[in-house]
Amino acid sequence: MTTLELNAVKKSFKDDEVLSGLSLSADEGETVVIFGPSGTGKTVLLRLISGIYDPDDGDIRMDGTSMIGIAPEQRGVGMAFQNFALYPHMEASENIASPLHARGGTPAQIAEKVRDIASLLKIDHVLGHRPKELSNGQKQRTALARALVAGPKILLLDDPLRNVDAKLRFEMRLELPRLLREFQSTTLYVTQDYKEAMALGDRIAVLLNGGFAQVATPEDIYRDPVNIEVAKLFGDPTINLIPSSIVSESGHIHIDLAGSRVALSADYGHAAGREIYAGIRPEAIGVSQTPIEDALQVELIAVTPLNERVVMLLHLADGTEFFASSPEDGAADSREHGPAFASINPATLLIFDRESGQRIQPHTP
Repeated sequence: MTTLELNAVKKSFKDDEVLSGLSLSADEGETVVIFGPSGTGKTVLLRLISGIYDPDDGDIRMDGTSMIGIAPEQRGVGMAFQNFALYPHMEASENIASPLHARGGTPAQIAEKVRDIASLLKIDHVLGHRPKELSNGQKQRTALARALVAGPKILLLDDPLRNVDAKLRFEMRLELPRLLREFQSTTLYVTQDYKEAMALGDRIAVLLNGGFAQVATPEDIYRDPVNIEVAKLFGDPTINLIPSSIVSESGHIHIDLAGSRVALSADYGHAAGREIYAGIRPEAIGVSQTPIEDALQVELIAVTPLNERVVMLLHLADGTEFFASSPEDGAADSREHGPAFASINPATLLIFDRESGQRIQPHTP
């Protein structure tokens, strides 16, 4: 069942158009990550849904009912902010309980709900502390408890892990999906961290240039980005984009990478002659210093450990730089600087039109 619908929503501030007619739907219990660089309007979108701002045009519907003109407190939406936004004069228990007072209930009932959610989030031992006495991690969990305590149908999380340390960020990436499943709220989660987006989202909505460039599962966003802009936002190191063109010769289709041919499926024949960027994920490149059949001859310039992976800087024959990445235990044959061989599985290539940046898809005859 669809819980939240955005229909052609627009928002401007003076002459600055922030959202230019975006649409999205989210189902009951689904977590949709709103992902994009800083300044793309992610927080503005959450404030429109919560009722803090009114859209200039379009509609926001919850359970099929338009929210235009409905006050924030009547929308049944929970929200947690990246700066926590806790009341400094209140203890953690009072902060968490604040949404419950407007809904009624006896003090005993409210206290029980606060204890239950605090126990779930492992902050029951700091309920008597004020925000200045809490660590950032405790503040973040308190803000999340306040957003969840009333059991909202829609939960808006505005980059809630941005101001906590790396250890807690990692822990919460594991814990949050369990919590959100337990509450069955429809969740919109804003982040600038692509790893967070991949870990937490049932779907990811990539917000660029005032609209959603792509809305898809994390796997589809990564493997099948619609354009270069989306492709570059996911991956570390980022995707390699090598200028080339699609060539049809004697019934075979290939691209040329610094004098070396990489075969393409005949399904790319419709794009023969087009100037393109060959998009190659670093982990899709195998590197060896012993010859590999049909591999590119490259120069291995540098090898850098990166967590449990090794990143290699390579040069094609014309000096074009690109990166390869492999697991630490799989890079033993590619540690010495100098001549090497890079193999690319053509099935992993992403082909983008060089002028528009849009993905060129294969066409089956």
